[in-house]
Amino acid sequence: MTLTPFRSRLDSKVALVTGGAAGIGRACALRFAAEGAAVVVSDIDGEGAAEVAELICSSGGRAVSVVADVSQEAAVAAMVATAVRQFGRLDILHNNAALVRAGDTDADGAVADMDIEVWDRTMAVNLRGPMLGCKHAIPIMIADGGGAIINTSSGASITANARLSAYAASKSGLNTLTRYVAKQYGKSGIRCNAVVPGVIVKPKFSEEFLQASLRQALTPYLGEPDDVAACVAFLASEEARFITGQLIAIDGGFSAR
Repeated sequence: MTLTPFRSRLDSKVALVTGGAAGIGRACALRFAAEGAAVVVSDIDGEGAAEVAELICSSGGRAVSVVADVSQEAAVAAMVATAVRQFGRLDILHNNAALVRAGDTDADGAVADMDIEVWDRTMAVNLRGPMLGCKHAIPIMIADGGGAIINTSSGASITANARLSAYAASKSGLNTLTRYVAKQYGKSGIRCNAVVPGVIVKPKFSEEFLQASLRQALTPYLGEPDDVAACVAFLASEEARFITGQLIAIDGGFSAR
């Protein structure tokens, strides 16, 4: 991806992206940089985060990488502190990190079969992580006049399925957290929204799954990480200054069916 400025909507802004090593997080980190922001790329995969940060820097942008397990408060506090130490402020927090790898989700089945360790770990990363990000970022943002928080939810949070019970419940909780942050800190200049992606194409998806998903979409194509990044960058910008407390579906119309 060439980091050609789109509209420079984020010039002078500093953005922190969790889960930034791959997928939606990677696309959002690159989009933030392309629109002029300095970016802190955070992930538990340090090598992947460093690769994204290096790509941004080699293309003329500003970025650093941080290794962080967002379920751990000390790691989140250090992550936010890195943004301030490196770039002097924090304007945008994109809470994107979640347990999404097959090894993490295979054991996440029906409620009566739930392994309590799977439930607790899912909640720790997918819900406690964003809460901790908000907890430590909001005071920094308020001190500088405000900021934008964008959480990555999931279509699983508004539908039901035969499996992924813990994942779906954690994302439903994130939807509520989004609204509460918007309510509690809106008058202090904090906007908080969530994007709710549907099926976003990943290399691991089988052709059978992709075709079945395509039949459910209202568009003639499925979503890509860049489709989510475009919406996240908009929500982070001043063009979205009157949008807060919202859940915005990016799902090819699936939830409108």
